[in-house]
Amino acid sequence: MVGRPALIAIVGATLSFALLAPATAADVVEEWASVKTPAAPAIKPATVDPKTTALMMLDFMNQNCGQRARCLATVPAMKKLLAQARAKGMTVMYSFFGTTKASDVVTDLAPMPNEESVTSFADKFINTDLEKKLKDKGIQTVIIAGSAANGAILYTGSGAALRGVNVIVPVDGISSPIPTPNSSACGSSRTVPRSVRRSPSRGSI
Repeated sequence: MVGRPALIAIVGATLSFALLAPATAADVVEEWASVKTPAAPAIKPATVDPKTTALMMLDFMNQNCGQRARCLATVPAMKKLLAQARAKGMTVMYSFFGTTKASDVVTDLAPMPNEESVTSFADKFINTDLEKKLKDKGIQTVIIAGSAANGAILYTGSGAALRGVNVIVPVDGISSPIPTPNSSACGSSRTVPRSVRRSPSRGSI
């Protein structure tokens, strides 16, 4: 406890100095109004090998998705994608958050008894064995769908890409409560390291 106030004082002094220093270039806030919205990412078809690809169904829970019209609107397309993946013998994995569990998944997208899952928040690699699960199954590509676009999709997708896994995002299978985070997440996916491996696509196998 002795060191904490000192640390706070140092950080506060640093911030005060930074705010008082004369600006040599426009900062983020000053540039905000002049930033132009980038063009939407190109939608590309994706061909995958079912043996080395996993469909990741992230946080399609009644507690979040079931309460949001934009997420519920993605369910029919993802139900079709899920059926295609299972028919081809593809690995299907789910994620939960907090105290949610398999029985909380939206009914049309409910997991099968043999399908694995992890429980974490935005980045499903944190405090889980997701990386080991993917490696043990020889997974080289993940198709990531779910909620929210600016949460589990963005951070788990980035985490996968940084681990050398190809990432496909079906844009009709991701959502956020409002449009802006959706667009932001798709745009951000093109600028993370190894972003060449991330390709927005519509949900079909």
